[in-house]
Amino acid sequence: MLVTQGLIPAAGSGTRLGPFTNAMPKELLPVGDKAVIERVVEAMKLAGIVDIVVVVSPHKHGISDYLGSGKRFGVNISYVVQDERLGLANAVLSGEHVIDGSFAVVLGDNFFYPKSFLGELISYHVEKAADATVGVGEVMDVTRHGVIKPDGDRIMDMIEKPLPEIAPSNLGAIGIYVFEKSIFDAIRNTKLGYKDEYQLTDSLRIFIQNGKKVLFKKINGIHIDVGTPKDLMLANKWYISNEESKLNGSISMNNDS
Repeated sequence: MLVTQGLIPAAGSGTRLGPFTNAMPKELLPVGDKAVIERVVEAMKLAGIVDIVVVVSPHKHGISDYLGSGKRFGVNISYVVQDERLGLANAVLSGEHVIDGSFAVVLGDNFFYPKSFLGELISYHVEKAADATVGVGEVMDVTRHGVIKPDGDRIMDMIEKPLPEIAPSNLGAIGIYVFEKSIFDAIRNTKLGYKDEYQLTDSLRIFIQNGKKVLFKKINGIHIDVGTPKDLMLANKWYISNEESKLNGSISMNNDS
């Protein structure tokens, strides 16, 4: 169960980051001296993944201009197009024809530290022989996440962006996953859900209902979804205050406030 491929969804519109995203895709906005998506590529390489698929929309050519073939990062990057923005599950499904086996998914507009987060999630997935493993963190605002119902290290249920009064826990998905190829069958059986999109949360629920082994691992460290101007400034403020060369441990931060 080697995990040798990675998929980065990067087809979102980034409307909450206007007017910046009128000029460039949100994944190219900088955190420190690098585009946020470049930091995702670096994390994948550190985890041993050098075959990376980036999912783009028909109008987001800037991402391929920036990343190119991946040669300058020491990886091989290919691109697939999500013709319509129909949700994260649909974005993942767009890459099915180029995915050969077990694969990792990391959202292209999320900043993580330390970069070892993905390797740790992959190791856990392989060790436990899981069908799907979801990286989660303790979140302050459950309405911004897919929230899990845990039992040991298994996910028994999952709800997309629930109201606080019905949230099954405070553990929310933070945009990193490891999957076996069978996830594509669950995605194809997923119906339109929250915001009339195909939600990966709903695909995972189908996986669970079908008896698949769906696990979670709590990820320590920094996670900032660079989805609003406030979050982008928060990520850069953190980066400026904590140069990588000065860090020697995991630091907890959540961008729900």
